[in-house]
Amino acid sequence: MNNVERLDVHPRIIAALKKVRLTSQASILRMSAADLERTTKLSLFDVSILLRAVSHSLPCPTVKTALSLYNSAGKASKGQRLSLGCHILDDCLRGGILRQGITEIAGESSSGKTQICLQLCLTVQLPEEKGGFGGGAVYISTEDVFPSKRLHQLMQSFVKNHTITSTAKISPSDHIFIEHAADVDDLRNIITHRLPVLLKRGIIKLVIIDSIAALFRVEYSFGETSKRAKVLRSFGAQLHKLSHQHEIPVVCVNQVSDVIQPETDRGFCGNRKDVVPALGLAWSSMVTTRMMLSRTEQVIQPHNDASTTKGTSSVIKRCLRIVYAPHLPSSTCFFYVNEAGVCGYQKNSEK
Repeated sequence: MNNVERLDVHPRIIAALKKVRLTSQASILRMSAADLERTTKLSLFDVSILLRAVSHSLPCPTVKTALSLYNSAGKASKGQRLSLGCHILDDCLRGGILRQGITEIAGESSSGKTQICLQLCLTVQLPEEKGGFGGGAVYISTEDVFPSKRLHQLMQSFVKNHTITSTAKISPSDHIFIEHAADVDDLRNIITHRLPVLLKRGIIKLVIIDSIAALFRVEYSFGETSKRAKVLRSFGAQLHKLSHQHEIPVVCVNQVSDVIQPETDRGFCGNRKDVVPALGLAWSSMVTTRMMLSRTEQVIQPHNDASTTKGTSSVIKRCLRIVYAPHLPSSTCFFYVNEAGVCGYQKNSEK
């Protein structure tokens, strides 16, 4: 910031600023009008003149049209999105998972949440031109034992289709760091102490927590909602801080809760059961992008393309729904899970 002596104001105002050692425009902007009036002993009129002079002396950013912003965002999307490893799913997400912020993957049991997370652990190791970030992943497990056998199965198919590094002897599993959190204190210790040390080395480009709801549902009773909300907000703030400092995506798996809603259809009154992500509004306010996964009752035959294995039997059709995101409209696409991984089934369809 420029020195206050260069401001276009009366010398009397400059002298008052120097007397209380407000010698830079940055120090002036940090204070409110009332604080400036009290500190400098200037009148409210003089303070308004001072603030106007400071605002006029600041550099004015160039005006950009909405079209130029849209075009620049499209050019910058490469390297700013993490691919899911499937072009259909990537098209639905307009490139993949955002590089900064918290992406939540919520859904019922067996909807495919962990499968997507395991696939992200592999795609993050790809170079940026192929949709990855060229780094490893930290997988924090809070529920079951880490599914190492399934990861190994995915890795075999992944290595056949992608080249991660020039040194072929290095296995992709060597770049996946696994942590287990038994309770909320363990998770706090990992997020606030151990994880920042690992991120400073620059080898980690993705953090996954599977799942964020498991520990909080066990340790906090119904009467401790406000206490739980406070801890959730502190966790979310720390994860956002790490994400923006190191430019890495944070993916959090979330469970769901049943909600019974009254439904009236043509004179018939009844109840309809819906599912919503767990942990309530306190956690929802910390989430940047929310995706909901679900299983359908439909059995389908996988596409015969490079992303699937030959002779694959019928699979369950699943649904990925974008609930909200800062860069995406609400949309839906379908996918299935087989030995090769998570594969999109058709083009995303608006609902």
